[in-house]
Amino acid sequence: MTILGLAIWVFGWLNVMLADGILISLRKPGETGYKIPYGGMFQLVSAGNYASEIIEWSGWALAAAQPCAIAFAFFTFCNLAPRGFSHHKWYQEKFKDEYPAGRKAVIPFLW
Repeated sequence: MTILGLAIWVFGWLNVMLADGILISLRKPGETGYKIPYGGMFQLVSAGNYASEIIEWSGWALAAAQPCAIAFAFFTFCNLAPRGFSHHKWYQEKFKDEYPAGRKAVIPFLW
């Protein structure tokens, strides 16, 4: 399980880096306003950065197989999932028909 957990952690970590880059590059210097992020986990969910964090720390919990690691992953989900859902609703209200209809909030293909 350690190797699988480490692989999941690396996948999550790489996607966190990608999501951060996507969000940072949404606006050019001097631009204002909001834009819809595309690419990486944002193709599947509104909160691609949060989903990636949840994946990252879930992998760490699996690799560590310790109660404190499992608790950390659980509370990461409990903190980020509601925020991601809130962002999802905001994007849908702000961008209406422009927003990708099939995009979920935090968990790809499910929620």
